[in-house]
Amino acid sequence: MDLKISLEQKQVLSQRMIQSVEILQMNVQELDGFLKDLSLENPLVELEEAKEAPAPKSELQRKLEWLEAADEQNRVYYGQEYEEEEERDEWNLPTEYGESLPQFVLSQLIPLAKNSLEEKVYHYLAYSLDSRGYLEGMPEGLAEEFDLPPAEAAEYLRRFQNADPAGVGAADLKECLKLQLWRRGEDDPLTEEIVDQYLELLGKNQLPKIAAQAGASLTEVEEACRIIKALNPIPGSGFSSRENLKYILPDVTVVKFQDYFEVLLNDNSYSKVLISHYYVQMLKEDPNPETQNYIGEKLKQAEWVVSCIQQRGNTLTSVARTLVECQKEFFEQGPGHLKPLRLLDVAEKIGVHESTVSRAVRDKYLQCTWGIYPMNYFFTRGVAAEGEKVWTPELLKDKIRGLIEAEDKKKPLSDQKLADLLKEAGAGISRRTVAKYRMEMGVADASGRKSYR
Repeated sequence: MDLKISLEQKQVLSQRMIQSVEILQMNVQELDGFLKDLSLENPLVELEEAKEAPAPKSELQRKLEWLEAADEQNRVYYGQEYEEEEERDEWNLPTEYGESLPQFVLSQLIPLAKNSLEEKVYHYLAYSLDSRGYLEGMPEGLAEEFDLPPAEAAEYLRRFQNADPAGVGAADLKECLKLQLWRRGEDDPLTEEIVDQYLELLGKNQLPKIAAQAGASLTEVEEACRIIKALNPIPGSGFSSRENLKYILPDVTVVKFQDYFEVLLNDNSYSKVLISHYYVQMLKEDPNPETQNYIGEKLKQAEWVVSCIQQRGNTLTSVARTLVECQKEFFEQGPGHLKPLRLLDVAEKIGVHESTVSRAVRDKYLQCTWGIYPMNYFFTRGVAAEGEKVWTPELLKDKIRGLIEAEDKKKPLSDQKLADLLKEAGAGISRRTVAKYRMEMGVADASGRKSYR
């Protein structure tokens, strides 16, 4: 048995370094939650609660402060906006988000209820609606829940389906469309037949095949399909759904002044860490070794977290400033003006590793004049190039959209033809890439865009 001695170099991350990386990756909501948990575990950590989102009036005051150095025109504009907000406040207009679908339906049905049983039935049906506005398993489920005769349960469901929006309470797509047709007085047998039997062919825009199988003319089928396409397959759309409501808090805000951009770190959205003076004083005065050891460890932990948060803020600010510098055309002119940009490009500019930039922008958002964007939105690669022009996915999608809008709808462009036209314009991408971008844009293929008139 031979014994060998070898030297190996291994990189081992300490617990502190791991925590530093984790804090860098956190967005403002996650960081606030982490600090609240830390304050429960570490008695030396006291939190100054995050400030609530400013009221509209306070927000406008902040705008005026930001624009103090800007031109007079902007100051006048925001001054008018401030006065308008004051007027709206005096009227006490509601500030809640839109009402939910169950609330909207119940507001119509409850005044018509004749007794408490009817009210309970309507509440049960309203809050059984799924996000589409459909009701599955009815009226059987209703009869079982309230011990009703099947005919009575069916009558309750019929009344419920008479409420707005049209189609609400349907069991499936076919019933939803039929309810809307009946509501509109569209009693054409061909239209109902297409809803019953040919929705799949309609989805593929295969109108000649529908005409052949239904024994109708193409003109009749086109008219029936026009009516069907005007219906709403999802009656629950457009209503507030608090369960799915997601709030996005930007981690950084880019403010445009007359001659420059200012990057503001959103550090008011998470709690500020304070070190307890009581325990620090105890550390100085209590000679007990156990007390000294415990408080000393907790103090080091708290100080390290404060340092990590400061480093996170510095890194995030540096990355955001570099993004503004590299994507200046976007921040000045808006979407459609992104340039190819890599994580490595930003990392080299601010003097950190590429993985640090990746962690810094992960799940974080930037707010600017044009809206709120994920920070990784500003990193895009050049897909195709000819000469000095570099095509980004954003530019390619705009070009594809333009070609499709200008096409002959009787002979729509196939994905291969779109790829050929893009190649002529200097963007050499494959048919498969064209199809990918087209689907991301929510545009149908050539057969789905075809018009038969």
